Amino acid sequence: MKLIIVESPSKAKTISKYLGKDFRVLASVGHVRDLPKSNKKAIDIEGGFIPHYEIVPKKAVIIDEIRRDAAKADEVLIATDPDREGEAIAWHLQELLTDKKLGGSTPKKEIKRITYHEVTKEAVEESLKHPRAIDEHLREAQEARRVLDRLVGYDLSGLIWKKVRYGLSAGRVQSPALRIIMEREREIRAFKPEDYWAIEGYWKTEKSKEAKIQGT
Repeated sequence: MKLIIVESPSKAKTISKYLGKDFRVLASVGHVRDLPKSNKKAIDIEGGFIPHYEIVPKKAVIIDEIRRDAAKADEVLIATDPDREGEAIAWHLQELLTDKKLGGSTPKKEIKRITYHEVTKEAVEESLKHPRAIDEHLREAQEARRVLDRLVGYDLSGLIWKKVRYGLSAGRVQSPALRIIMEREREIRAFKPEDYWAIEGYWKTEKSKEAKIQGT
């Protein structure tokens, strides 16, 4: 039996019909791990901006089910969405299934990643022919966005709630970019221009040789 993990329960039902009894299809129902709400616990800034992930409380039951089926499966295929978020979810699932410290017991070699761009029988069957490893660059891109969101956008959203309107959210990318621009603008405004002159002269030595001297 092969286990396929997707994000959406509706996709799980559809793909299960396509592939038949030799496959078991489960849904993660989105992200299974995330940063804790407390900023102090979320990111170790001094240690090098290392994120600390926790299992989403509502997903504990889903993870237990996935782990049970993964332990029985001959192969685990993670078929989350083909974008940064999907790649991050795939990586978190792999970590939870393989890392013994996190409660995993499935060998990493048995876990592969597949992607498709349409939920059709042909597309899904074709994806099964091209399994790959987790794309670390894509996964790290999502992680960088999440960390920036927490360090800048998270706190800024609270300020917007107080000053503008409750419920508004600061962009996870736009806010850090705006901060970088403003920090550079402050440096420009703080710059104090000073006058200076360049002096150039031609001189003759005692032996009548010419020498050029420059200075500022």
